[in-house]
Amino acid sequence: MPLLGYGVFKVDPKETERCVSDAISVGYRMIDTAQFYANEEYVGKAIAESGIAREELFIITKVWMNHGDEKGIDISIDESLRKLKTDYADLLLVHHPYGDYYSIYRSLEKAYAQGKARAIGLSNFYDARFTDLVYHAGVVPAVNQLETNVFSQQNSMRELLAESDTRLMAWGPMGQGKYDFFTHPVLMSIGEKYGKTASQVGLRFLVQQGIPVIPKSVSIQRMKENMDIFDFVLDESDMEAIRALNIHDQGTRNFNDPEYARKIVTQIF
Repeated sequence: MPLLGYGVFKVDPKETERCVSDAISVGYRMIDTAQFYANEEYVGKAIAESGIAREELFIITKVWMNHGDEKGIDISIDESLRKLKTDYADLLLVHHPYGDYYSIYRSLEKAYAQGKARAIGLSNFYDARFTDLVYHAGVVPAVNQLETNVFSQQNSMRELLAESDTRLMAWGPMGQGKYDFFTHPVLMSIGEKYGKTASQVGLRFLVQQGIPVIPKSVSIQRMKENMDIFDFVLDESDMEAIRALNIHDQGTRNFNDPEYARKIVTQIF
């Protein structure tokens, strides 16, 4: 799994094909999408027309919760693969810890056994629900995708994930622009040492710890900038200064909040 990928959350379906094509053209080889994003088909078109061999790409998608029983979930996985124009996903995730996520995970395990997924895992699973699912799973989740950035560093979850050798992957690695991420004085000051931007420093902070990131941009120039993070190394004083920026250790979304849960489970697509 590459350390740097391209995410298409909230990318307009009409722009997705162009954006993914741009990302692949400048060197991205990991693409992250989801059934809920309603743009898998356009990701698939961009991949098919890229001229890049399938084995050189790492494709991630996530299964939503509105497919009923396991048969319906199985069908939705096949539909995702059809839209993505591939026989397999490199990583297949349960999108949220709501609904009948045990049935969804069993379908992922089946897809894994059938070769339709090279690895399976979770997204947005915290603490007790993560622990419970791991305890009952036949296949330990390879990845848990969580909101992770300089302001939400997931230190406590990292310890829990390590117990099952589950890899943390960062969504929202640039803090969704909150807390003046792009102009934050600490990040900018560190960036000046290396001739880098605040966002490059923030991304480097994660990948330097082995945490894969999937930043989103519709600008090819920003895509290039986000990729340009492998020619410098933050020293320990830099790392300590960035660790001190942690505000919401487990992210800004409270998955135990009934109102937030209601908002998620009532969404359809």
